[in-house]
Amino acid sequence: MDRREFARRRSQLMRMMGRDAIAILPAAPVRHRNADIEYPYRQDSHFHYLTGFPEPEAVAVLIPGRAQGEYLLFVRERDPQREAWDGSWAGTEGAVADHGADDAFPVEDIDEIVPGLMEGRARIFYAMGMHPEFDSRVLGWVNGLRAYARDGMGGPQEFVSPHHLLDDMRLYKSRPEQSRLRQAARITVGAHRRAMRFARPGLMEYEVMAELTHEFRAHNTEAAYPPIVAGGANACVMHYRRNDRRLEEGDLLLLDAGCEYECYAADVTRTFPVGGRFTPAQRALYEVVLEAQIAAIDKVRAGNHWDDPHQEAVRVITHGLVRLGLVEGPPARALKRAAYTPFFAHRTGHWLGLDVHDVGDYKVGGEWRVLEPGMALTVEPGVYVRPGPGIAREFWNLGVRIEDDVLVTRGAPEVLSAALPKDPDAVEREVQGS
Repeated sequence: MDRREFARRRSQLMRMMGRDAIAILPAAPVRHRNADIEYPYRQDSHFHYLTGFPEPEAVAVLIPGRAQGEYLLFVRERDPQREAWDGSWAGTEGAVADHGADDAFPVEDIDEIVPGLMEGRARIFYAMGMHPEFDSRVLGWVNGLRAYARDGMGGPQEFVSPHHLLDDMRLYKSRPEQSRLRQAARITVGAHRRAMRFARPGLMEYEVMAELTHEFRAHNTEAAYPPIVAGGANACVMHYRRNDRRLEEGDLLLLDAGCEYECYAADVTRTFPVGGRFTPAQRALYEVVLEAQIAAIDKVRAGNHWDDPHQEAVRVITHGLVRLGLVEGPPARALKRAAYTPFFAHRTGHWLGLDVHDVGDYKVGGEWRVLEPGMALTVEPGVYVRPGPGIAREFWNLGVRIEDDVLVTRGAPEVLSAALPKDPDAVEREVQGS
């Protein structure tokens, strides 16, 4: 992403902070999987959003109005020995030349430099509790300055979390961000198509997952979250993760997977018959969910409220459940008593962006948020039927969820994952490879 995009974001944040403030944002720490083996490093989303700097052991400091430079980075110094093992580091020179810092210093010098930068600042924007190992350090700097208040070296008197400001900024995707969301969706669509054509009775769920992850890695991306590959009754488990059951003839297979492209996530779900043909009951249930999803997507329009797509999905699903005999009618009465909840217990979507469940308030002042151009979200109604009295056996253990990534525009919603088939006839053709 162009360095000017990160600079624009920093400038916007500093305008909101005010000239009497300072912000301190640590990078994500390295996490260990076991012993001395590290998890693949993934930068903190807020830190990435403001800096684009990809390394650990870094701290960004923003000082609005500072004549010598408003954006400082504290980073690891170049170390040929460690770089021989871990790959090259940016160092202080790279932090300036390649990542747009006004100035950069070795992170080992932070204790000597930051307290001086805090002098005369009334507020410190720092997310206390998010980086416990760093909190005591920041408190030490502040308390040290307060101890010298009588000598005119007063420091910040107020701690403010930057998350509320950053969460709201991140809710509105710029054109470069929208481009990355589209690319994440394109790669994800290709992975789903590959898995749909590969799946067949006798395979293990994890073998299908391997097809998804192969496509992700072939495009130099990672899974944005652990894929859900849920055959048969497993599709009724919302966050099924084991992916270790053998697929059988007659199963529905629910695939919920998305890649992360340059830190931006996709999140897409399709449900399809492993054998290539829906049974009548499967198709009937699938069509209820599809109708609900199409109706909900149509509500993703600027000026509508966040809850409008969900309420539309609930309405359509309730009518469908009554029609299938899974809920007693009439529909209006069933809707009033929320009779759909045993079959559809989750919300219809969430914000999407740098995090797969992205930041941003869903309510403002106690009211559902108004949708505006640039917001990105998922639309994912589902129906999950577990065995029980009064439920026709042909519906037992059927789980159907259909999910697309949607961008709010000034007109009709843009479905980023629209290239992945979801019409039942098109789904059958995709699975059959025809």
